[in-house]
Amino acid sequence: MKLYYSPGACSLSPHIVLQESGLPYEAIAAPTKTHQLADGTDYYSINPLGYVPFLVLDDGRTLREGAVIVQYVADQAPDKKLMPAAGSFERYQAQEWLNFIGTELHKGCSPFFGGAANDEYKAAMKERLLKRLEFVNQQLAGRDYLMGAQFSVADAYLFTITNWAKPVGLDLAPLAHLLAWRQRVSQRPAVVAAMQAEGLLK
Repeated sequence: MKLYYSPGACSLSPHIVLQESGLPYEAIAAPTKTHQLADGTDYYSINPLGYVPFLVLDDGRTLREGAVIVQYVADQAPDKKLMPAAGSFERYQAQEWLNFIGTELHKGCSPFFGGAANDEYKAAMKERLLKRLEFVNQQLAGRDYLMGAQFSVADAYLFTITNWAKPVGLDLAPLAHLLAWRQRVSQRPAVVAAMQAEGLLK
């Protein structure tokens, strides 16, 4: 498998999940600012939409949505328990988290990364994001991870998005459970490896 990523972008989530899975893969940098690979290849010739993540399977089939990619990867390594079994209620809970993170948190950060959003709109979005994160903080009380004792793909996605707190201007200090959770996740070997590979850690 090949994962196309941009350092620190939402593609860090599947990068972490691939590391956690233990499956063989190649990570290829596709910077979203230049859309050019290290060898000079125009990234649009690989993914016409130009964004990351983008997963290319060994047989040439592709997946391009992060929340779907992480579920696919998890299902290729069921022994790692990165995603609950298909058909179980817990599976739908994990998908609920992925959808919540994608629509309420990930997209909520969009105005802070380019675009023409004015300060008033950004302030409103920041307040909304903090309210959503307060909810997450409450859900993490007494839990090691979003799904309980088991690390899942939802944790990889949430960790990636909450990495953006500083550039977005979100103060996470009051969110003790979230901060404790971030500390736990940041120390996982797979997370450290993915962060180092993207140049986010020295």
